[in-house]
Amino acid sequence: MSDVQGDNWWYCLKHDRVEHGAGCPNSQRMGPYPDEATAANALDLAARRNEEWDEDEERNT
Repeated sequence: MSDVQGDNWWYCLKHDRVEHGAGCPNSQRMGPYPDEATAANALDLAARRNEEWDEDEERNT
């Protein structure tokens, strides 16, 4: 079995930076992501998904 943390990218919320592999505890970071660019856009990606979720809830109420 591969090391999940070693093969992926993460966005650390505590340090506001991208991490590769082992780093801060998972409770302090977002991910895993398949590459550095995706991890670097983690906050924008989450915001966009939240907006889409909110819009979907409004349509379904």
